[in-house]
Amino acid sequence: MPRDIPVGNGDLLITFDHLYRVRDIYYPHVGWYNHTEGAVQRFGVWADGRMAWIEDPSWKRELRYKHDTLVTDVRLVNEELGLEIRCEDAVDFHEPVYFRVVNVRDLTGRPRDVRVFFHWDLSIRGVPVGDTANYDPASASLVLYKDDIYFLFNACDPNKCGLDSWAIGTKRLGGAEGTWRDAEDGQLGRNAISQGSVDATVGINLDVPAGGEASFHAWLVAGRSYQEVKARNTRVQQKGAPRMLSRTEAYWRLWATKEPLDIGILPERVRDLFYRSALVMRTQIDNGGAIIAANDSDIQQFAGDHYSYCWPRDGAMVAYALILTGQSELSRSFFRYCARIIQDEGYFLHKYTPEGKLASSWHPWMLQGQKVLPIQQDETALVLWALRRHFEAFRDVEFVKPLYNSLVVKPAEWMLSYRDANGLPHQSWDLWEERRGVHTFTVAATIGALLAAAEFARDFGEEDREVAFREGALRMRSALKKHLWNGEAERFARMAIPTEGGGYRLDMTADSANFALFAFGALEPTDPRVRSEMTQLRERLSVRTAVGGLARYERDYYHQIERERTDVAPGNPWIICTLWQAQYLIEAATTLEDLAPAMELINWATYRAHDSGVLAEQYHPYTGDPISVSPLTWSHATFVIAVVEFLNKHEALRRGLGGGKRSSTTLLAPEVGLPG
Repeated sequence: MPRDIPVGNGDLLITFDHLYRVRDIYYPHVGWYNHTEGAVQRFGVWADGRMAWIEDPSWKRELRYKHDTLVTDVRLVNEELGLEIRCEDAVDFHEPVYFRVVNVRDLTGRPRDVRVFFHWDLSIRGVPVGDTANYDPASASLVLYKDDIYFLFNACDPNKCGLDSWAIGTKRLGGAEGTWRDAEDGQLGRNAISQGSVDATVGINLDVPAGGEASFHAWLVAGRSYQEVKARNTRVQQKGAPRMLSRTEAYWRLWATKEPLDIGILPERVRDLFYRSALVMRTQIDNGGAIIAANDSDIQQFAGDHYSYCWPRDGAMVAYALILTGQSELSRSFFRYCARIIQDEGYFLHKYTPEGKLASSWHPWMLQGQKVLPIQQDETALVLWALRRHFEAFRDVEFVKPLYNSLVVKPAEWMLSYRDANGLPHQSWDLWEERRGVHTFTVAATIGALLAAAEFARDFGEEDREVAFREGALRMRSALKKHLWNGEAERFARMAIPTEGGGYRLDMTADSANFALFAFGALEPTDPRVRSEMTQLRERLSVRTAVGGLARYERDYYHQIERERTDVAPGNPWIICTLWQAQYLIEAATTLEDLAPAMELINWATYRAHDSGVLAEQYHPYTGDPISVSPLTWSHATFVIAVVEFLNKHEALRRGLGGGKRSSTTLLAPEVGLPG
């Protein structure tokens, strides 16, 4: 189920489902812990003797953000209750405090007694055992805690601060559904404390004038002790939640639009989704540097695990989007995180927790009785490649200096050592994490990484290393053309499997990941082989339904919808795979007119986005409904990359410059942008 309007600040992340129910609360890291484990946190309204929880069909919902900021703009209408409710949600840009401002308007023309209820069903630290919930009379608030994780919920209206009512009790034990049931008669029992598997419901009472409005603001503060949450609660009351929310709105608008981008040529929907994508990306990035793939806990129902991890490859591509938009502090933080987690030998393992610990994995350490490295080599290569893009953009020598050995020299030397007799990488897992072999994507990423390492070595005056890294890249490029190109089919293999005698068996399944051939500098986009590859990928992977888009690869089985007519839908359409084609069309364009097909694909992505602007991983080929996690950080990053590359190429062609190579990063900021 999509997480339509995530709000966060890098320490605290709150996600909502499409019914406007809080579903995930992450603290103290984005992605860890999830203190709800995906359980529904209910929001309901009682009026005239009737209760309507927000999931009730009587509600009409509009879930959006305010323009270019991480403050929501939610409109809820219930004609049966005769009420319209406007809500604004945000996490303070500086402190781990979640706000909701609620404005209730009467639609009946008579005075109303309205009671608004919040239900908190927490499993602190991800475990529904040993929690405590208690009413704190000193602050007239609700406190929930376990160990060193504390949450405090409070509210104010124009006349007073503090909760009007509360219920604390047992959940999911002995037939107990939870305290939310207590609210359905408009009254709460005011039990003072409960421990174990507990939940709590709090109420705020409003007198709404006939045809008029009444409002209040509520907040949930997070901290590592009672003293910390109590102090934060006091600061909120002193400063005022509306004022803190207003400064948060201003901060995120400043953050999103800080670079003076010339976006006048973009369609309005593209412009809006560009800024929204940057902001949604930010909600998925931990302040400790980890870039999290997705924080949609519903995926646990599919595989018993989630996407709340940092894959170095995904992180590198998101970092590239951050670099292109001038968010240098975030890209620096990611590379520092990578320097902490990389193996001493110079490679990354599968994925990592937000804290930097090795995460769950399905890559084995032994196959057919033989020891193997459980790696995806492209993850190591792309971090190095992205670091070079960062350095070319910002020239921050002092930042790169301590990373040179750990993220440049060791990985590059390891990649040189991890090659077969033909100069290609040894087998590893593909970027889709499904098959082991020598993958075109991995080879292209490794070439790009070795070229990046050679440039770094030249800058640092190490000529011997520069020569070794460059020669390794050039030899690998020759091997790519010799062993992975199929002249009869006029396209590259997806994967080569080594055979006895030093040869390879080619897997010719069309795979969108082969966009890497040009994306990381392995081959020029004008190379006839690249042109043939990308053209055939577009023909073979296009989804020929009203939804459109491009699939990952032929007969993609992951969340597969169409199993019979794979000529119509070779797989579900993916945002990243569709936009990879846009990136190629941008790179290959020689006239402004050549850019039109790329903009069509960028536009396609905007029509797949939810009303809030959230992009999923993939979509149903017939209905267009989101499938798998939503939002996917990589989807938003690829949209940002495609738009910036479009703008850069458009400006270069307009000025008659033709456009530069991908190996040279161009920013739109004036100090590092195109000349003139």
